[in-house]
Amino acid sequence: MSERTFYEFFAGGGMARAGLGQGWRCLFANDFDPKKAASYAENWGGDVLHVGDVANVATNQLPGHADLIWASFPCQDLSLAGNGAGLGGARSGTFWPFWNLVKSLRDEKRKPRTIVLENVCGLLTSHGGADFAALCNAIGDAGYWFGALVIDAQHFVPQSRPRLFLVAVDQSMNIPGHVISPYAVDMWHPHRLRTVQATLPERLRSRWLWFAPPVPKPSATRLIDIIEDEQTGPCWASEADTARLLGMMSPVNRAKIDLVMANRHRSVGAVYKRTRMEAGRKMQRAEVRFDLAGCLRTPGGGSSRQIIMMIENGRVRSRLMSARETARLMGLPDRYKLPERYNDAYHLTGDGVAVPAVRYLAENILLPVLNLREPHIVAA
Repeated sequence: MSERTFYEFFAGGGMARAGLGQGWRCLFANDFDPKKAASYAENWGGDVLHVGDVANVATNQLPGHADLIWASFPCQDLSLAGNGAGLGGARSGTFWPFWNLVKSLRDEKRKPRTIVLENVCGLLTSHGGADFAALCNAIGDAGYWFGALVIDAQHFVPQSRPRLFLVAVDQSMNIPGHVISPYAVDMWHPHRLRTVQATLPERLRSRWLWFAPPVPKPSATRLIDIIEDEQTGPCWASEADTARLLGMMSPVNRAKIDLVMANRHRSVGAVYKRTRMEAGRKMQRAEVRFDLAGCLRTPGGGSSRQIIMMIENGRVRSRLMSARETARLMGLPDRYKLPERYNDAYHLTGDGVAVPAVRYLAENILLPVLNLREPHIVAA
């Protein structure tokens, strides 16, 4: 089988590249952030990397005819924590100059065969679904079949991280029947996705595909497995600080701690500080889980950093999650070189795409589509 080629936009530290893995060759990568770009170059080399605004990239910088364009465009204006600007915002709105490049490639007869757009699920409800409809309209007008699915990283790593993957396939290509379903599948197409899809104009719904990969095998990686054997990151907090953290827990969360302590086994939990409304006023609470870490986020403030809670022999300790532990939660191998500064590393991982989710999508949708030789008729 010939090597597949791709362009990687909004590349960050190259997590999509890590997920695609062997058998794929990157022809061009772009990111605006010089710190993330430095990590990309450190791990993958800088020969195909262009650092700068995507609006200033020209098609003559994009060599060859790529099988895939991967674009994990900025989510800040689409996330629940964002400002609600949507695709008109300064960050998420960079999708449009990127899409102008795609249209220019089409005009040059170098239209990419497949495209994957990855973002937060907030894209589905941004501006009442209008932003998602605008993306679908752009993709459909460019001559693609398309569909979306939500893949949660917890299928592969101990992190709750649902993300929206919008997959487009050139209309000239055939679609293998086993990668699509005639109807929505609950596992991949949650209610809010089905709802917004139903509001699309008929001309767009006629191009829609319900991509439905097989159910992945349960992950064998536990939260305790991501803990570093030799700690390289933040130090353990003082007993007083840990006591304050426990004091921020609701009775429900404190009961989880007491239950684990009673079992006397070494256990690891992940703690997030969140603001909750209680009795009509805002309260900062610490919430713990022992099965999964919460969704990693960029370190915009202290509350966005996850805390490790270790319980062993009746003793409770706490500390910030290390950079290497966040990388493991994203499915990055330990050989992946992280930035030396903690915040830079946390920003890199918290803003990335889960590596095994990329790999799963590539193996179960992208490669079957690209490798298909026999014709297949797609039902509208």
